[in-house]
Amino acid sequence: MSAMSTEQAGARPGKNIAMWGAPGSGKTTMLAALGIALARRPDWLIASSDEASMEYLITMTNALSDGRAFPLASESLESYHWTLIGPEQQPRSWWRHRRGPGALRISLSLVDVPGGWYGDKNPPAPEAAKKLQDNLAQSEGIVFLFDPIREFEIGDAFEHLHGPLTKLASRILGGPGATADRLPHYISICITKFDEPQVLDTARQLGLLTTRPDDPHGFPVVRSEEARTLLEGLCSVSATGSADLMLNNLSKYFHKDRIKFFVTSSIGFHLNRDTGRFDQGNVRNMIPTTPSPSLGGAPPLVSEREFRIRGQVHPINVVEPLLWLGRRLSGDRTAP
Repeated sequence: MSAMSTEQAGARPGKNIAMWGAPGSGKTTMLAALGIALARRPDWLIASSDEASMEYLITMTNALSDGRAFPLASESLESYHWTLIGPEQQPRSWWRHRRGPGALRISLSLVDVPGGWYGDKNPPAPEAAKKLQDNLAQSEGIVFLFDPIREFEIGDAFEHLHGPLTKLASRILGGPGATADRLPHYISICITKFDEPQVLDTARQLGLLTTRPDDPHGFPVVRSEEARTLLEGLCSVSATGSADLMLNNLSKYFHKDRIKFFVTSSIGFHLNRDTGRFDQGNVRNMIPTTPSPSLGGAPPLVSEREFRIRGQVHPINVVEPLLWLGRRLSGDRTAP
């Protein structure tokens, strides 16, 4: 998933932000959860820059919140244009540059790309491959999604990173007159599916869990400063043993001060309806929609479409990766 800056009528061009990840890593679901995540915040809201983006946001938000259904994975390249609108900016001190009045606005242009386009086993047609590379090269920021469940069962995160990253680096760093030694992008690295018990248990074993003091539900979180430690732990149980190569390449190809890690979940944990609190003995917020496999056989790897959402959706760190990128790309260095 990547973005191309497109001038919309009555709107500023969006910041180019790409979403990158293997099939099933949650790119489309993360976008679908954006409306709910913002609705649960007191500060930021979202507006669409065109009718198609508005309809997508309405449909996907309703499907997750009321229909409790996961969106279908993308099968073609689709673009969306949104503006995140934050609280009114406070003027800076008189001796520094004074910001203009009004709310902080972050314009985003996103293009949904099938995750399979990033892999080598079923590469896209040449025209689609060119679109993918053009979109990555024109992006200023990247949201990279790492799916720990898929990595444990299949182990192909490195495959879906290595080829496109090598081509991107060759295009930007290896071209005539190039002098830089790192890619210029800002990148939010997201460890997805924090709501899965295996991921939560790994974070607990590593001593990384905490809660937000202002959260009435007591949902567990992993601070951004400790998210890389969780990623390293999850990489160590990769089915192919190659996940550490993925992390090494991400760390090597991008500037250290332009990388930030997040632990995310698009649907969040199950909320106990009686107590209104997180119950560590009953955490999973989705249930199968297909019959269970017969006893004696290992359960097959299934997609999110074979599950339905069990309760309320409480996204975790769905907005934050985009806010951090948007602020950085707009020149706001005060963003943590």
